[in-house]
Amino acid sequence: MTVTPVPGSFRDPAGFVYRDGNKFYRALTHQGAEDFASAEATGLPRKWIAESRLAEYTDGGTVPASLAAEGVTRILELSAIPFISYPYEWSFRGLQKAASLQLDLLIEALDEDLTFSDASAYNVQFNGPAPVFIDHLSVVPYRDGQFWTGHQQFCTQFLNPLLLRALVGIPHNAIYRGALEGITTAELNHALPLSAKLSLSVLMHVVLPAKFEKSGRQNRIVQRDAARRKLPKPAFRNMVQGLRKWIERLEPKGVASTTWADYTRTHSYDDDAVAEKTRFVAEFVEQVSPVSVLDIGCNTGDYSMAALRAGATRVIGLEQDSGAVEIAFARAQAENSNFLPLKFDAANPSPMQGWRETERMGFEARGRFDAVLALAVLHHMAIGRNIPLAQAVDWIIDRAEHGVIEFVPKSDPMAQELMAL
Repeated sequence: MTVTPVPGSFRDPAGFVYRDGNKFYRALTHQGAEDFASAEATGLPRKWIAESRLAEYTDGGTVPASLAAEGVTRILELSAIPFISYPYEWSFRGLQKAASLQLDLLIEALDEDLTFSDASAYNVQFNGPAPVFIDHLSVVPYRDGQFWTGHQQFCTQFLNPLLLRALVGIPHNAIYRGALEGITTAELNHALPLSAKLSLSVLMHVVLPAKFEKSGRQNRIVQRDAARRKLPKPAFRNMVQGLRKWIERLEPKGVASTTWADYTRTHSYDDDAVAEKTRFVAEFVEQVSPVSVLDIGCNTGDYSMAALRAGATRVIGLEQDSGAVEIAFARAQAENSNFLPLKFDAANPSPMQGWRETERMGFEARGRFDAVLALAVLHHMAIGRNIPLAQAVDWIIDRAEHGVIEFVPKSDPMAQELMAL
């Protein structure tokens, strides 16, 4: 047996994820095994799995001697996530759905005298546009009167990035990628206009906590209150429910004003050309029969959907324009399609990041695809970003064994517009 720890799971004292060949496992320490057994006794994990909200697992059998020597008492065999993505690649709606999932699970856990030990956005992955929770060991027994210890992390990694877009109109992606723990409350508070701070919810979750952070008193106050006071469970639950309702109402500001969000209506193709292009993509997919397709420059998802209709199992879309990504994500949800559009700059792909530069995988380390679509994107890389044409083609070809690359001539109106700039 070859145990290869997954770098992103080293922080949890309750256990860690490792791989043996193509299979993934979660090793549980004694405390982690006890806590997870308490969760299993309520039936919640199996309920969440049946609802496709928790990653599936099975009992991993006998603990290998090498792991037992490290204090591991139980192992779980995990179902593999088809493609790993990160919060700094998600659309506003994707991050919003992931936040709602975290809060929904917490509310249901409280009803069974359970809670969550943390609230990391990295504990969520996606199957198409549907969020799935993956950290089984986050579910722990609830102690009467305890505070939500994950609240600050939830704000930093979920709430604050959402508010930055909803209240200020700035997408969270670039800032989040540069600060993997998210956006601090002090940073958000500094960016918010005065009018936004008049909201009671913003006052409670942003303005006052930011004031405590600035004075250096926050941790001392939390520790003191945790020692002196108790938070009744109904109040805890109501707070989480209120936060859930607030997040669900948030809308991304400025989506309609982005450059390519309306591209499907304003592009230079006539109806016959669009139909021919769609037919070509469908015939390609039918011939290749890919399980996974990468759609580079997916825009609002027209050809991603064509690939799925032609038989592809799943599509990962990459799109630089935040407005187009939002439309594509909403479309994937509405059509219940196995399509995950990500906010992504092909000229500046997500790198290896985090501790020892291995905690968060770069894009290329997350595997190849069966097929790639690069439609009306090559000229953006070569003209708009000054990437040599041959290098751009090589990068696209390296993504999959089969693919389609559309070459747009200089006479095309969009190419003319790029060259004019």
